[in-house]
Amino acid sequence: MGGPNTPALIAELNSTKRIAAEDVLSLRREFYGDGAITRAEAEALIELNSACTDQCPEWQALFVEAITDFIVHQEKPAGYISTKNADWLVAAISRGGKVQSMAELELLVKVLETAKFSTEGLVSFALDQVKHAVIEGEGPLVHGGELVPGVIGEAEVNLLRRILYAFGGDGNVGITKSEAEVLFALNDATAGAANHSSWNELFVKAIANFVMCASGYEAPTREEALRRESFFDRADADIGGFFTRMVSGGGRGLLAAYRRSTDIDADWEARNQWAEASARRAERIDNVEARWLADRIGRDGRLKENEQALVDFIRQTSPDIHPDLQALLDRVA
Repeated sequence: MGGPNTPALIAELNSTKRIAAEDVLSLRREFYGDGAITRAEAEALIELNSACTDQCPEWQALFVEAITDFIVHQEKPAGYISTKNADWLVAAISRGGKVQSMAELELLVKVLETAKFSTEGLVSFALDQVKHAVIEGEGPLVHGGELVPGVIGEAEVNLLRRILYAFGGDGNVGITKSEAEVLFALNDATAGAANHSSWNELFVKAIANFVMCASGYEAPTREEALRRESFFDRADADIGGFFTRMVSGGGRGLLAAYRRSTDIDADWEARNQWAEASARRAERIDNVEARWLADRIGRDGRLKENEQALVDFIRQTSPDIHPDLQALLDRVA
């Protein structure tokens, strides 16, 4: 619980609508006196953020830290964002589906980065904030003066990358269909715009990761797939050979590829079980996603530059591609 001066301090700040550096120090002492943040305190901080339009730079750091501590580490289950807690956070920091301030946007991304697991809905909500800003020209990214509506700049790419990275925790290896939908919506809306070059790179890597998972491949981690110097940068015979070995022999091919990638023998039995389980998961994958992608690329009648780059990557690295995707490759050859 906060200290004895907490109610008076909050009332004063709500009245003046101003938070100075000394106020942040006082708030930190009050709220962290017992080392914990309660839900009531978290809600009071969120209300302060909305009410106080004059904020010192130190405020955002405290705001993000305190709410993240509360929802990630102190709400149960610790380290995981449940659907109930995700819904609470969205309702607390947004109006009409949009966050209003950079502090709230940074909080949203920080929660995703800190938690071991977040719901797919919370990740989609975060991605939608970037989509709203780029396509509709609304939200804190626009109001901050850094974003040009209709154009994806470097700042937006970095934010998208942070969000996509964050959902990779606790086994969320592959890019999901809902994430791919947002990326395609952004790509369609900014076709022909002077987007930052890093956007094309991120788009190709993310959608390629989605394709591999949808087609039954055991994809690399998101961190490996999306970082600047990565697995997907090496679109050469080695990678194509890796995927060929992995798929052509079914479970045996996957296990053989895995064996060649490690010389650790101590936990060999556990690794064998991991590989066999991965193969079974790949066999069960529904290829609706592959058909969706084949229909999605070039839907408006023209193949965009980064879509062509994606097709080229798939063609080069995936010789055993799903038949629906093969039809796509043949169509745009």
